[in-house]
Amino acid sequence: MKKFKIWASIIGILVVAGSIYIVFFANYSTGYRVGTIIKMTEKGVLIKTIEGQMHTGGISGDSSDGDATSMWDFSVRKSNDEVRQAIEQAVDNGVRVKLYYEEKFYQWSFFGDTKYFVNKVEEVRDKEN
Repeated sequence: MKKFKIWASIIGILVVAGSIYIVFFANYSTGYRVGTIIKMTEKGVLIKTIEGQMHTGGISGDSSDGDATSMWDFSVRKSNDEVRQAIEQAVDNGVRVKLYYEEKFYQWSFFGDTKYFVNKVEEVRDKEN
């Protein structure tokens, strides 16, 4: 009976540790989106993040007053200076970008406003005909 309690405790601790890892650190998906950055703002009291909005183009017929554009909200960790600077440069130059992101399982308000954390930026060059 004593071995059972020890093994049950070990399994319980592993389940709790695995759950904490999934909730705070694991990615639900990864991918990229292409568009033009229209807004960037720094937020947070203790944990600072950069919150942004990107116009991804496209038209939606769901709005009652005609066409609506597609907007995508994203977050960048304040410590990721390389990504932040690349986004700022794209905004300054007015170029379209491809933002690579990791989508988290849950959105924790103290980590950022979204579940989408950008980790890489590429400028999108227009195809010349």
